[in-house]
Amino acid sequence: MGTSVTKKAAIIGGGVIGGGWAARFLLNGWDVAIFDPDPEAARKVGEVLRNARAALPALSDGPMPREGRLSFAGTITEAVEGADYIQESVSERLDLKHRVFAQIQQSVSGVPIGSSTSGFKPSELQQGAADPSMIFVAHPFNPVYLLPLAEIVPSVATDAAMIDRVKDMLRDIGMFPLHIRKEIDAHIADRFLEAVWREALWLVKDGVATTEEIDEAIRMGFGLRWGQMGLFETYRVAGGEAGMKHFMAQFGPCLQWPWTRLTDVPEFNDELVDLIAGQSDAQSGHHTIRELERIRDQNLIGFLRVLKERNWGAGRVLLEHDARRRAGADQTVLAEPGPVEFARMTVLPGWIDYNGHMTESRYLFASSETADAFLRWIGADLDYVKSGFSYYTAETHIRHLGEAKVGDALTGTVQVLMVDEKRIHLFIRLLRDGTEVATVEQMLLHVDMAAGKACAAPAAILARVGALRDAHAGLPRPAAAGRAIGVKP
Repeated sequence: MGTSVTKKAAIIGGGVIGGGWAARFLLNGWDVAIFDPDPEAARKVGEVLRNARAALPALSDGPMPREGRLSFAGTITEAVEGADYIQESVSERLDLKHRVFAQIQQSVSGVPIGSSTSGFKPSELQQGAADPSMIFVAHPFNPVYLLPLAEIVPSVATDAAMIDRVKDMLRDIGMFPLHIRKEIDAHIADRFLEAVWREALWLVKDGVATTEEIDEAIRMGFGLRWGQMGLFETYRVAGGEAGMKHFMAQFGPCLQWPWTRLTDVPEFNDELVDLIAGQSDAQSGHHTIRELERIRDQNLIGFLRVLKERNWGAGRVLLEHDARRRAGADQTVLAEPGPVEFARMTVLPGWIDYNGHMTESRYLFASSETADAFLRWIGADLDYVKSGFSYYTAETHIRHLGEAKVGDALTGTVQVLMVDEKRIHLFIRLLRDGTEVATVEQMLLHVDMAAGKACAAPAAILARVGALRDAHAGLPRPAAAGRAIGVKP
């Protein structure tokens, strides 16, 4: 499914961050034009995009939009032509950014220009610009295609109405725009990271800890808390029933103790660089960077999925993104010329059996994800279940037609074969690159859960599923339908 009008994003700078922005926009249905003079840009962006295609769809509980069109422009002017949004992700050199903004604004006017900078304030970026009101900071975090945060930092010269539009654009691609009301060096998040980084350098330099031991302290302890509660909420809980006031009273005096060296910086010399790099090589050198990226992405997917199940933290952003996408999907569903795509997913390592192929239970899981998305579309969602009614699966017939392996992108489609007031007969196809790897035929029964028996579905649900049945009336009946589902072909 996709939007009726395709928007265009221009990405200036195709490195790790620019490539991540490109993937985030592309996989959410935007066309993307990239300008980067590096002759290796297409290869580098392609590798980022390959990782993103394997990761981002795993966070969605509905069909992803059709991927936008990616192009590489020969000039900045060509890249920004017709763009609805422009993201600058070039090197952290202010003179270079100023030249880029000047070239952009010679070519287009009135288009938002976000900068991925972590080091410059928007007022510095706007110096000498033809139209400073369109320039602001949009600072993301790597990997941009998975992590939702984007720090949005305007200056007093920035167009406030434009910033509101930009925040809506970013929400539409599944990001969390954090509007920073007052510009400051390094914005918000990187100020924390810089403080932790300085302390870590001292700990290594003074021989207190290795790079691996510091990483273990973070990922085995407070990093897990911060990932879902942040700083202040974590410390509020630490205060016990008395809350934050008790925590501050108990630990506030510690701020006067000479624990930290955050206000002091170790001398940055070859000896320190070699010490840090050597320990890091010993810790992680057995993995390539691409392997580490894939490991990171799969770990983030698992963490984010758990948060999504609990509607908490970054998981709430994912749920809201799914809801926005579903809200605009009705007409697109009915306009599909064939079976409707309701789910996209990526085969994860935990889905694989001892043969190296997707295990049988995961074929059923993939079909359930597809059927659940269909049920949400017709109105039989979790709120409906809470009202005491639901569709139960009465019969299932699965055919295994192909082998799915780790990293394969699967699509789940639905064809409605029959509807009456109590039953829905579905034919689900699981596709890899358009080829069936499995089909799942199901008979769903509408149930009054309190009474424990089948009952007629309400008119609103019957109308929606009936409209899809009518749209599918002209489709050929699948040859395998009815073989074991308990109805005659």
